[in-house]
Amino acid sequence: MKADFRKIEYAPGKELTVDTGRLAKQANGSSFLRIGDTVVMATATAAREAKPGQPFFPLTVEFRETFAAGGKFPGGFIKREGRPSEKEILSARLIDRTIRPLFPDGYMNETQVICQVFSSDGENDGDVIGAVAASLSLSLSDIPFEGPMAQVRVARINGEIVINPTVTELKAADIELTVGGTLDSVVMVEGEMEETSEEDMVDAIHLAHEAIKKLCQFQIDLRKELGKEKWANPEPTISEELEVKVRELVGDRFVEISRQKLTKKEYGLAGKEIRTEMKEKLAEEFPEQEENISEICYTIQKEAMRKVLLEEDQRIDGRKPADIRSIWSEVGYLPRTHGSAIFTRGETQALVSVTLGTKRDEQMIDTLFYNSSKRFMLDYNFPPYCTGEVKFMRGVSRREIGHGNLAERALKRMVPTTDDFDYTIRVVSDVLESNGSSSMASVCGGSMALMDAGVPVKKPVAGIAMGMIVGDGKHVVLSDIQGEEDHMGDMDFKVTGTADGITACQMDIKVKGISYEVMVEALQQAREGRLHILERMAESISAPRAEISEYAPSFVKIEVETDQIGGIIGPGGKVIQSIQRETGAELMIEEIGNKGVVTISADSREKIDAAIQKIKAITGDLEEGEIYTGTVRSIKEYGAFVEIMPGRDGLLHISEIDHKRINKVTDVLQEGDQIEVKLLKVEDGGKLRLSRKALLPKE
Repeated sequence: MKADFRKIEYAPGKELTVDTGRLAKQANGSSFLRIGDTVVMATATAAREAKPGQPFFPLTVEFRETFAAGGKFPGGFIKREGRPSEKEILSARLIDRTIRPLFPDGYMNETQVICQVFSSDGENDGDVIGAVAASLSLSLSDIPFEGPMAQVRVARINGEIVINPTVTELKAADIELTVGGTLDSVVMVEGEMEETSEEDMVDAIHLAHEAIKKLCQFQIDLRKELGKEKWANPEPTISEELEVKVRELVGDRFVEISRQKLTKKEYGLAGKEIRTEMKEKLAEEFPEQEENISEICYTIQKEAMRKVLLEEDQRIDGRKPADIRSIWSEVGYLPRTHGSAIFTRGETQALVSVTLGTKRDEQMIDTLFYNSSKRFMLDYNFPPYCTGEVKFMRGVSRREIGHGNLAERALKRMVPTTDDFDYTIRVVSDVLESNGSSSMASVCGGSMALMDAGVPVKKPVAGIAMGMIVGDGKHVVLSDIQGEEDHMGDMDFKVTGTADGITACQMDIKVKGISYEVMVEALQQAREGRLHILERMAESISAPRAEISEYAPSFVKIEVETDQIGGIIGPGGKVIQSIQRETGAELMIEEIGNKGVVTISADSREKIDAAIQKIKAITGDLEEGEIYTGTVRSIKEYGAFVEIMPGRDGLLHISEIDHKRINKVTDVLQEGDQIEVKLLKVEDGGKLRLSRKALLPKE
């Protein structure tokens, strides 16, 4: 079948090419998109019918990068791609968060979107291309979808805004955002920046939306020409009679519990009590309708919470919209970690620890775009007990990876460079309690734990989660939202930064038409909240400690000539292994420029000094006539080989062992003996001639 490529210039000098209708035709929808030499395919497939009684929308989004796309082999022993990398999971989450709100209410069919990078030029990242491909495939398919949507990456490079910059260009960016939106509004933002002002961030989002609108209109035009007829939107599963009856019985009870200033547990139990009562009262009249009754009650509860907020400016726990929950914190709580902090805000609590290591502890990254090491990492754990639940713990979830990545991006630009602090740094945040914004608690606790560990961070960082309720022609911006306000609200906007600017953000908007003025209002209110949190954090710790923990490893770097590296390593690594074994220090050797750099690390300065002495002995010049203490390494008929420095053996001939005649070397020496010898001569080729008798008195 002949190709029918379609093209669009979505930004100055930026062109997108589409091929659709020829490949992967058994999927409900498919498309191949290309920018530069990066080609991404997306397929959309769905079950024709929803499973009976299914109470949620089972959407899965997968993003895969094959090494073959870049002409590379996977690293490691197995030369095949395995489980998705962190980069692939994060890319899939970005696509999921943008398309999920665009499916019609009541659509419960199992749906899967798969994005695959089949060609990569190493410069144009496939993630945002995959998002546009996913939207186009859904738009052209017969699956109900209220898109299209599009995603672009926007960066500020040398003061100029660039849409979809290359990987090389991104290295110089001080703003990097991934923005997703529809023709009408922005629905998702995520990224990091170098202490940027709220106004500059909104300007970047606005320019990104201009490109998004072009990509959306392009998809609309293609859908009109090539799209399949959509399945009919699902019929409501809840009868009008049942809804009227539930509303009549419930009355204003949900409004009342929204006014009672309840804790998370109290509010949850009060709502559960009402739902249980409704099911019992209506069981005979409406049998097997428990799920529908629960759904109606949830809708009424959501309406009540929003009504009290919009009309009375009161939140579930009694706070006003801009109020932040009570905060307490503590540092140095864990005695043997290198740094630790507890950060508690309301009913959300994180215990954060810091571990310092050497270059050997860096995380190796092997992906389609990057083959490098990572010296700063943040891991986020969300165990079931933090929400009072019982669940299986089956490894790290995608949510945990996403939240950890946001917290890591929030802090990493404040972490010192290797020139100022040459440690590998791992931050671990364990969420102990959660009622909203545990990722922001991880940012606050992580910043404090880094300072407690003596890491010379540039400035403290705090994070806050913002929300919004929109209705009846008005809106209310909420600071420090809790769980129910996230679930029932219209926006979840996480912002992190220092006192001087934003370092990272993550935004999901659930309603259309949020203006940029409202976005700026939310950001300004977030700044006020962030400054308040920074003040409370400073009550526990406001600057890095002068010294690192006594339990953190010490290390020293020394330079050697490149031609001396081989002598330090020795044949088969024997010399370096013996130094490590005898001193208890760890050695790592790198060739940087025209010099060799030996990094020596240990848990005490004495071990480091011992290793330095051995290295200096190897790299120093041997002087003829000097006396050395050596170890007998091997014995031959004609003499013994004595190691006088690591990796430097010399021959002690049988005639040089003693003044008197020796019949057998073993009559005087045994392997492992420590003896003093005199270096008689360094012969051509570096061979050493030793003498023991030169140090013995004549009889």
